[in-house]
Amino acid sequence: MSVRRLAEDQFQPAAFSFSEDNAAWAEATIRKYPEGRQQSAVIPLLMRAQEQDGWVTRSAIEFVADKLSMPYIRVLEVATFYTQFQLKPVGTRAHIQVCGTTPCMLRGAEELIKVCKSKIHAEPFERNADGTLSWEEVECQGACVNAPMVMIFKDSYEDLTPTQLEHIIDRFEAGKGADIKPGPQVDRVYSAPVGGLTSLTEEIKPVNTLDVQPAAPAASVPPANAGRPNTAADETNPALKTPATDKKAAAANAKVSGENADKAGDAVVTTGEGSPSAKAAAAPKPSLDDPARPAGIEKPATVDDLKLISGVGPKIEGTLHSLGIFTFAQVAGWTSAEREWVDGYLRFSGRIERDDWVKQAEALARGGEAEYIRVFGKKPR
Repeated sequence: MSVRRLAEDQFQPAAFSFSEDNAAWAEATIRKYPEGRQQSAVIPLLMRAQEQDGWVTRSAIEFVADKLSMPYIRVLEVATFYTQFQLKPVGTRAHIQVCGTTPCMLRGAEELIKVCKSKIHAEPFERNADGTLSWEEVECQGACVNAPMVMIFKDSYEDLTPTQLEHIIDRFEAGKGADIKPGPQVDRVYSAPVGGLTSLTEEIKPVNTLDVQPAAPAASVPPANAGRPNTAADETNPALKTPATDKKAAAANAKVSGENADKAGDAVVTTGEGSPSAKAAAAPKPSLDDPARPAGIEKPATVDDLKLISGVGPKIEGTLHSLGIFTFAQVAGWTSAEREWVDGYLRFSGRIERDDWVKQAEALARGGEAEYIRVFGKKPR
């Protein structure tokens, strides 16, 4: 990958701000993301800044970073990583991106690059004398069947010859780029074959389903594993006896489940005592008088927002309040036995350890959200 750096200071404007329409668009875009995830809007906002000014300036990067509460370096990393962002001024009327990947190269991309060098500038990313045009070579633009192609802003121009590209450049330089229809510059529709269709060329007459008689159903053949009715032979075949077919087995099963013996002919399904579901159903909550229960306090005038701890929602917070747990410091001081007690009381085994409530609470108690971000590299929740 080529080295990508911001333009020299001489090109950098002193400040950046969105236009009124773009500012409203930016606010609406940020609201699309859930609370705590607004930084995901960084790429859309950078693209809108580029569309507004023609390229991504240092002040635009800093503006987007401030708006999304991001360190400048994080937004700079995004802008310098993705080649869709222009980091220095480009042509005010057209920046031609010539695809140089294999399909386009095999079909004449080098000739298109020669046109750009002769009509715009000998070097990529450099503007012509009037500052209206610039060009660069890019990787695949996704219309390989229509090679070779270029992209200007958001439109692609495909199936090009050098002469056609010269004409397109001239129209954009004259401020009449809108006169050029995007897409294939030959007689084809999008990616259809050049010269017309080669298959599915016959017109297919629609079928009137009312005129079609349904076919006679085939003889029903049950699958090999299909169920079959019981027969008298089943009653005498020891290999086939189950609680559903053997009255003695059914009676024993019914007795285990507490059913009356006269219902022994019915199949009874029970859950074994050793199964996980039986253990979960049988396990009671730990006693509130258990010495392992963490000590509670009277509700203070100001309580900590325990929901900032990952894994604690409104319902869990309410339960903790009912136990006298109101502060991060209390959670941060839980011993192993106390964590195990709370884990059993809340009925989600291992959650406290997996989410490391104690470490989260320690950070929040020590320095609030700022300390949490320093320790975990992200906002709480």
